[in-house]
Amino acid sequence: QVHLVESGGGLVQAGDSLKLSCAASGRTFSIYAVGWFRQAPGKEREFVGSIMWNNVRVRAYSDSVEGRYTISKDSATNTVNLQMNSLKPEDTAVYYCAARAGKAGPWGSWGPGTQVTVSS
Repeated sequence: QVHLVESGGGLVQAGDSLKLSCAASGRTFSIYAVGWFRQAPGKEREFVGSIMWNNVRVRAYSDSVEGRYTISKDSATNTVNLQMNSLKPEDTAVYYCAARAGKAGPWGSWGPGTQVTVSS
């Protein structure tokens, strides 16, 4: 089983930057990819981006964050970071990280989430 915990959320102003971290523990050898998702009040959860666990050059981003967000991995600490720049009020959401065990498998392990609030 993979255990994930997010950190780094907070209240920032529009245009600011914020870095979220997702610490993975447990059966990390079984991870194929780690993804970031977010859910705003009254909206469905949406995909933000992802990174392959064993090939960090393979990353994907949603159109809404492409060019503003960057995902990276610290292999020494099994942590996946989400650097968010040029934040907008519409980026306000609870951000979750999740892990999947295969290329087409479900996102089976989830963290509890961290709140990001961007004021205008």
